[in-house]
Order: sequence, then C-alpha cells, then structure tokens
Amino acid sequence: MAVLNVLITVLLVAAAIVLIATVLLQPGESNGLGAIAGGAETFFGKNKAKTMEGKLALATKISAGVFIVCALVIAVIG
Repeated sequence: MAVLNVLITVLLVAAAIVLIATVLLQPGESNGLGAIAGGAETFFGKNKAKTMEGKLALATKISAGVFIVCALVIAVIG
C-alpha cells in the first residue's frame, strides 16, 4: 500500500507542475467591451482547438482532472 501511495503522490506532484505551467503559458483573455456583445468571436476563434492555445487548454483540463483524481485517491487511502 505504501508503494501505491508514493506512486500516486508522484503523479499528483507531476500533474500539479504541468497544471501550473499550462496555466501560466496561456495568454490573457482581455477582449475589452467587445466580449460583452459577442463581438470578440471571429472566424479565427472557431478553429481554436488546432492552435497552441487550444492545445494548452486541453492540457490544462487533462492535468486538472488527473490532479483531482489523484487528490481524491490519496484522501481515501491516506
């Protein structure tokens, strides 16, 4: 059981580091008043998943999910 606890703790720390890095690498969302009326949505915003921003957002979501699952597992077995 101790080996599993150490393995999940290492995975938790790795997920935390990836989560911090991906959040810090994402650009700001300062669209100004155009974002209120929906004016910020352009043609280029529709293909966001293929850009670096989209990949960073996906990596953030995955690492956050891994972080939450690892934290819950440690809380249950710890």
